[in-house]
Amino acid sequence: MTSELAPSPLKLANKRSNEDRLFRGVTRGAGLATFVILALIGVFLFIEALPAFRSQGWRFLTNTGWQTTGAHPQFGVLSALSGSIIIAVIGLIIAIPVSISCALFINEYAPDTLLRFIPFKNFLTAAVDLMAAVPSIIYGMWGFFILQPHMVGLEKWLSTFFGSLGIFQNTSGAYTSSFFIAGTIVGIMCMPIITSLCREVFSLTPSGEREGAMSLGASRARVIRDVVFPFSKGGMIGSIMLGLGRALGEAIAVAIIIALAFPLNFHVVQAGGNSIAALIALQWGAGGNLGTSALLAAGLVLFILTLIINMIASRIVNASKMAGR
Repeated sequence: MTSELAPSPLKLANKRSNEDRLFRGVTRGAGLATFVILALIGVFLFIEALPAFRSQGWRFLTNTGWQTTGAHPQFGVLSALSGSIIIAVIGLIIAIPVSISCALFINEYAPDTLLRFIPFKNFLTAAVDLMAAVPSIIYGMWGFFILQPHMVGLEKWLSTFFGSLGIFQNTSGAYTSSFFIAGTIVGIMCMPIITSLCREVFSLTPSGEREGAMSLGASRARVIRDVVFPFSKGGMIGSIMLGLGRALGEAIAVAIIIALAFPLNFHVVQAGGNSIAALIALQWGAGGNLGTSALLAAGLVLFILTLIINMIASRIVNASKMAGR
């Protein structure tokens, strides 16, 4: 008897072309360059911040004042860090529902054309993208001259009826240049970014699943809840985290609105506050060499905070992708 040899799998030679090698090399080099630049920025901030850290030690993270001159300088980033977080949270609370609603309207409800000849959906998409290109100083001036006077009445109402909650309490009687107004401006600035990314993610929902749900009698709202949102969850979280990065790092608009004050302030409708980005923009060049080092140390704290937030967001996005499989 002759034994038959078992068939062996056919080996395919994957021979890359010169164009493919060039493309892979360029993309790999660009990715590595991004990490190298990020690391160099962190090293630069750390080296330049060393004099401030030697002067204050760990007190830099707990001090609230900002006195970098004199025989006994005392300065810290606590009030600026807390203010940055407060402004960012207010901005996201305002931006998230509006942005997601806008993205859903453009992608799901807006007609392609209006009056048979106006490309309505394309117009809305372009308008949102155009809002993202408006410079920060324009938003800041609009917020200072137009928005702020109209928000004083709302802040007084919140302080009158919800002042017992603490965050809406106003002990100074001044309502302008507050965290609430600065957070509203930052939220408006975050809306185009979150809206544009969410709209793009919503448009990638598989048409087969969408049409299958509608063929079974599901309403459009049910399709959005059961098909669009589960598919787009990771992208929505990523867009919100990108908006949060914009909110934490916004300097010019916040510097125009906020009245720089260094004591801790958790009353969002009261005048006076601080943020790291606004502090750097308003205090740059003041306080001598130690003051410059202190501002770079504050920038390093914001840099690390942003990295931590992005890492957490990446874990959440990856977990949502694994859960969706």
